[in-house]
Amino acid sequence: MHDVVIVGGGPVGMFLALLLSRAGLDVAVLERRQVRSTHSRAIGIHPPALEVLDDAGAAAPLVAAGLQIRRGVARSLGATVAALSFTGVSERFPFVLTVPQAVTERILTDQLHALAPDALRTGVRVLGVHDDGAGVALRAEDGTLYRGRLAVAADGARSPVRAALGIRAVSRRYPDSYLMGDFPDDTADGSLGVLYLEPDGIVESFPLPARLRRWVARMPALPEAPTAGQLAGIIRQRTGVAVDAANNSMLSAFTVRSTLARRLVCGRVVLAGDAAHEVSPIGGQGMNLGWLDAAALAPVIAAGLRGEPVASRLRDFERSRRRAAVVASAQAHLNMALGRPLPVRVLAVRTALIRAVMGLPGAGEAVARRFTMN
Repeated sequence: MHDVVIVGGGPVGMFLALLLSRAGLDVAVLERRQVRSTHSRAIGIHPPALEVLDDAGAAAPLVAAGLQIRRGVARSLGATVAALSFTGVSERFPFVLTVPQAVTERILTDQLHALAPDALRTGVRVLGVHDDGAGVALRAEDGTLYRGRLAVAADGARSPVRAALGIRAVSRRYPDSYLMGDFPDDTADGSLGVLYLEPDGIVESFPLPARLRRWVARMPALPEAPTAGQLAGIIRQRTGVAVDAANNSMLSAFTVRSTLARRLVCGRVVLAGDAAHEVSPIGGQGMNLGWLDAAALAPVIAAGLRGEPVASRLRDFERSRRRAAVVASAQAHLNMALGRPLPVRVLAVRTALIRAVMGLPGAGEAVARRFTMN
């Protein structure tokens, strides 16, 4: 019988395990993968997430491994539309940090291993969940039962635990498709994040460590067999920037949906991260949102296992995290709307409006704070 069993050993599950282990609790993390992906995937860490990661001692190694974006710029038809500075969004972390997800997971895993060497169990696929009021039993594919006084589902947007508990989720699909890839950074933009607002759709460009750059392009439809050359051609056609397709290191095409579970607390099981709320990856909020879930949930779990009454705190957790997910989803919706194709004349009018708004006192700081989840 563990104090807490966490299903899912991604960034959110590992961070929650780290927080609970630091609080002196016995934690087991059940991860279905035997070997972690080496792809970069989620890369952006916003200041509020860095704040809670720092409280667990995880921010310093991440900052050391990552690249700091302190400024961003929007361009359209070869001209600068607006510039943003992130230096005022946080005293401790006045930047957006980019770190490949594989590196993030390795750092969190190493930190957890130092505290609780046996906490992570890989190759464990959970198929069934039973809450008997005194604890939670989780049945793995091989028949093994794992028991915890409490359990947390951090097992992704298609959460098997959420499905096993019969928790319904409201989903929405968006008419947006994207193609993204990582290429050697041959631009002169350095640590600058760039948005290209173009007639055929947005192209996003973010620096990564090791002189790489992440490019994301909105597509008219999801490509069936995407190639690095296809993405390179779109980047060149819309922005005039040439990228080295032959040395592409990651390529992914995706559509967008949002999902919000109708409840996050079910008896002795709590949902966190994408299992609780999936938002569009445009804007890079999803992983950060899950870390903020973990930071809010960990002290409630610790108090509950000490025998303190936590029913009202769990209700507050559920309300506040659902509300945060709604806000993040609305921001993602705005981000996607900003990147959809527009006729040149309409785009020119919108560009003029953006310039006018960004010229108002305090507008740049407000946009920077919203972009960084502050």
